[in-house]
Amino acid sequence: MERHSKARAHTNIALIKYWGKRDETLFLPMNSSLSLTLDQFYTETTVELSDSFEKDSFILNDRLQDDSETTKISRFLDLFRQEAGIQTPAKITSQNFVPTAAGLASSASAFAALGAAMNDASGLKMDLATLSTYVRRGSGSATRSVYGGFVEWQMGTNSADSMAVEIDDASWDIGMITVAVNTNKKTVSSRDGMKLTVETSAFYPAWLESTAKDLRLIKEAIYKHDFQQLGEITESNGMKMHGTMLGATPPFSYWEALTVEVLTKIREIRRQGWQCYFTMDAGPNVKILCRYSDAEAIQKLLTTAFPDNPVIISKVGGGVKLI
Repeated sequence: MERHSKARAHTNIALIKYWGKRDETLFLPMNSSLSLTLDQFYTETTVELSDSFEKDSFILNDRLQDDSETTKISRFLDLFRQEAGIQTPAKITSQNFVPTAAGLASSASAFAALGAAMNDASGLKMDLATLSTYVRRGSGSATRSVYGGFVEWQMGTNSADSMAVEIDDASWDIGMITVAVNTNKKTVSSRDGMKLTVETSAFYPAWLESTAKDLRLIKEAIYKHDFQQLGEITESNGMKMHGTMLGATPPFSYWEALTVEVLTKIREIRRQGWQCYFTMDAGPNVKILCRYSDAEAIQKLLTTAFPDNPVIISKVGGGVKLI
């Protein structure tokens, strides 16, 4: 057997956050979430299947990965091999155009691209909705990177229906700016942070309850193209998620001193009349939801304030595709 496929997937930034699993094996989330896919950050991955390979190998950013990292990928590929009825070894070559493990959602684009390439190479040809349930097993947020624009990850009741759903193509002057505060690998992984929060934070049950309401309201805002409501809900939901971490035992935070300075600056820019709203995933980097037509002007204000930090504009990204 000799098969070859290459796919590209873009990262996404959750506007309604996913934080916590109710099933650690199947990656079933504690709540539904909603995201915006971005064009600026993405992963390209090639899957080569060949009976001539002795075992799986994994090359990331031109570096051969060790057995530990390769084993994680092999387990993920086994989901597809089992479904396709094959045992063919794979060579995975991946280029990640997102800083890894820095709160910029690199795992989302990585597993979405890997899943799409393996789906094609294995001959499964499953549809995107079904594919989203498979890539979820590599990274929960990868579920949403299957589609472009605004995407909902429905928590579902089991592994078959915990999937991504297209909400809106976000073609109404939507943009996002990323301020890279620190792109080094974070000290607390998302998985460990989620687990600690779910198990110990007194604030977590209230956050789950409020998030269900936030999701309903943000979808209303999207359907109405109400940008202000979209932004206000985004900002509120993200801050509530980070608040749950302060209630964990022991408390922890992904914020750095510069993170707080960036948030303060965004509020100042908003007071000047610009529509811009911040959010953060599990990391110190800040994302700003804005009108794409305003993005360059806001970028200049942020670059002036933080000249040593990359300030990156993103348009709305598309769904996963073979290339």
